Amino acid sequence: MAALTLESIRQAPKALLHDHLDGGLRPATVLELADANGYSDLPATDVDGLAEFFRTAAHSGSLVRYLEPFAHTVGVMQTPEALHRVAFECVEDLAADNVVYAEIRFAPELHIDAGLSLDAVVDAVLAGFADGEKAASAEGRSIVVRCLVTAMRHQARSLEIAELAIRFRDKGVVGFDIAGAEAGYPPTRHLDAFEYMRGNNARFTIHAGEAFGLPSIHEAIAFCGADRLGHGVRIVDDITERPDGTVELGRLASLLRDKRIPFEMCPSSNVQTGAVGSIGEHPFDLLARLRFRVTVNTDNRLISDTTMSQEMLRLVETFGYGWSDLQRFTINAMKSAFISFDERLSIIDDVIKPRFAVLIG
Repeated sequence: MAALTLESIRQAPKALLHDHLDGGLRPATVLELADANGYSDLPATDVDGLAEFFRTAAHSGSLVRYLEPFAHTVGVMQTPEALHRVAFECVEDLAADNVVYAEIRFAPELHIDAGLSLDAVVDAVLAGFADGEKAASAEGRSIVVRCLVTAMRHQARSLEIAELAIRFRDKGVVGFDIAGAEAGYPPTRHLDAFEYMRGNNARFTIHAGEAFGLPSIHEAIAFCGADRLGHGVRIVDDITERPDGTVELGRLASLLRDKRIPFEMCPSSNVQTGAVGSIGEHPFDLLARLRFRVTVNTDNRLISDTTMSQEMLRLVETFGYGWSDLQRFTINAMKSAFISFDERLSIIDDVIKPRFAVLIG
């Protein structure tokens, strides 16, 4: 059996459900796009300095402050060429980390400052993903990338973005999301968007239970009907661990486990935003032991200075996971993907299981 090191984990197939396009740019690309598009507000003018800025800003202990550096990445993503390049490089970087399936999310409404329509924004991103897939395939790396369109929870365009998701549902968009600061902006503000998605037999996830507590998770599931939870770490507040080692689940936690609601967990990001104190304090392991459907994700590869392999390694080093655990988390993600059953099964049976079998030995 191959040892679990960063290098060996890089060889494992991975499925990624929670990754923000505007949080995963290469620092060099940010600089080059800023120069090409006349964006002059960057806090540094060299690759190392800019990378350090993003790393430092991420470790803020606050979701609101963690989100502030996105002004710079979004600022350089206002043209079709920039959006295509960022999407293309996203696929390149994921494929190099042996991600075989990814759902990448972004908020089209943040990329119209230079006059692009919402449709033109999505067109450019989807073209970048498609070209990235072709380039990866030419290099012998198979990867499927699909898109989630996100509405900002503090704005009032969520129904418009949900309609955008349906317009592009057969072109690469597989779902809808809301994101942004949670406190003061409950998911129920966007019920019309979620009702529209359900009315069109479409899938959606909701950021909930990251910076806010159990009420946001309850609303996302009970009132909005979310198919998945973005983060959801505060579900631990509905789980009691007794001194004798037994565990009692509250009604909400029991419901989520019984319904197999997937948790899009992002360990490093959750530490950086202050949702948890450390990887060791993260509820990921408790939820995994209790057989919740937990998945491993990056959230923002640039902002959090991470990759899927690094996220898995941190969990391995903290909780002692082996190859079979990483395979289970990966299959959890594929079972929870917003593509068809046949597509999910094909990736699980033809890609993930055979490649893990080689690693497990």
